[in-house]
Amino acid sequence: MASIRFAGTADTPVILRFIRALAVYEKLEADCVADEASLQSTLFGPKPFAEVLLIEEGGQAHGFALFFHNYSTFLAKPGIYLEDLFVDPAQRGKGYGKALLARLAAIAVERDCGRLEWSVLDWNQPSIDLYLSLGAQPMDEWTVYRVDGTALETLARAG
Repeated sequence: MASIRFAGTADTPVILRFIRALAVYEKLEADCVADEASLQSTLFGPKPFAEVLLIEEGGQAHGFALFFHNYSTFLAKPGIYLEDLFVDPAQRGKGYGKALLARLAAIAVERDCGRLEWSVLDWNQPSIDLYLSLGAQPMDEWTVYRVDGTALETLARAG
């Protein structure tokens, strides 16, 4: 029977393993610069910026969900944003992804959040199918924008 728990500092190597595996799956390994020190600092330092759930069975972690709080001004409530969800390919089809999403939903309800949101790559049909089966609705009228790297630094100096 699988169990889900919050990750702790000793779990940093397994979290990094999942992040790197996700980067390979999403064909973004060149963009993955995370290392154990940066994860230790940002996940388990004095001001944690995100939380991590691990799903385990038989003493082995098979997947993770990394999330953080956002805020809806329209609802005047916090929300949860799921940044990453990943299950080892050999362990897929066992309900681990659904279990992680259900636990996140329970956390959102416990914390009086107004919504649980995430993004998915357009080509990731297996994940899209799972999300639709759980009642998730695509936000087709919204486009994600990002500023990073040099553009972020330039924008920061523009003020």
